[in-house]
Amino acid sequence: MEFKRGEVTSKVEYSISVYFLYFIIIAICGWFMEITLQLFEKHKFADRGFLIGPYCPIYGVGGLLITFCLTELKEHPVALFCVAIVICAILEYLTSYIMEKLFHARWWDYSNTKYNINGRICLETIIPFGILGMILIYIVNPFIFNNLMKVNPSVLNIIALVIASIFVVDLGISLKVVLNVRSTTKKFDEENPKDNTEEISIKVREFLRGESFLNRRLVDAFPKLTAILKEHGEKIKQKTAEVKEELTNKAMEMKEDLNEKASEVRADLTEKSEKVRKEFKEGIDKTSKTVRVNMKIAKRKVAPKNKKQNKK
Repeated sequence: MEFKRGEVTSKVEYSISVYFLYFIIIAICGWFMEITLQLFEKHKFADRGFLIGPYCPIYGVGGLLITFCLTELKEHPVALFCVAIVICAILEYLTSYIMEKLFHARWWDYSNTKYNINGRICLETIIPFGILGMILIYIVNPFIFNNLMKVNPSVLNIIALVIASIFVVDLGISLKVVLNVRSTTKKFDEENPKDNTEEISIKVREFLRGESFLNRRLVDAFPKLTAILKEHGEKIKQKTAEVKEELTNKAMEMKEDLNEKASEVRADLTEKSEKVRKEFKEGIDKTSKTVRVNMKIAKRKVAPKNKKQNKK
């Protein structure tokens, strides 16, 4: 790999620890990019990636491939952009294909997007990857590698070893969770060999959400999860109808309860309003009567005094 220090161009061979830490850093950046896109598009947080930790390995692998294959094209930005698109498209396609074959489930699907290939890749996603490839080569890579090289090699090795240990444990646990998808889809396929693809997707997601936190996290990370196997359509429709009927009945009961309570509240408010109005009227009448009586008494007291003054 070549990079420039001032005006000098030199070739540097980085250690495995440096490349591994670079892989992790790019994987974490990819994870942040994915959740940011989810927040922007769907206005909700979604923990992307099938691993438990905050990283998407496909981005780390893509970063390494671009670094190894495209650094020599640094002086040719157009070629760099085009080759980055090809590399990322192949990586995304192969990842989708391999995960589908291993786990009998499709983790993302672009079938409804224009200019897609088998629903695994589409023009809308691979063009931005070309731009990201250029950003990596011209901005991100020099920054990351130059800063990693400033760290003491022994310290760097220890950090890489600790992170690698965590990553391996995470990978083992996550693979076990992902295998539940495969066993689940196989189970449904054996029970209902003539089922519909979309319907089994819904059933698998419902099943996995009820299994454990890790399974629910996996399903939420890939909301477009599409199982390859099938499930019986009539059972889904029947279950949906039962749920719909149950929800309708509960809604009607709640509506009746609300209407009844509303009537009671209205009656109570009317009764209290009448009582207040009556008390208010009685108070006014009493006050008026008192005022009239006091005025009569005052007139009686004033009358004799006026007569005495007139006689004088």
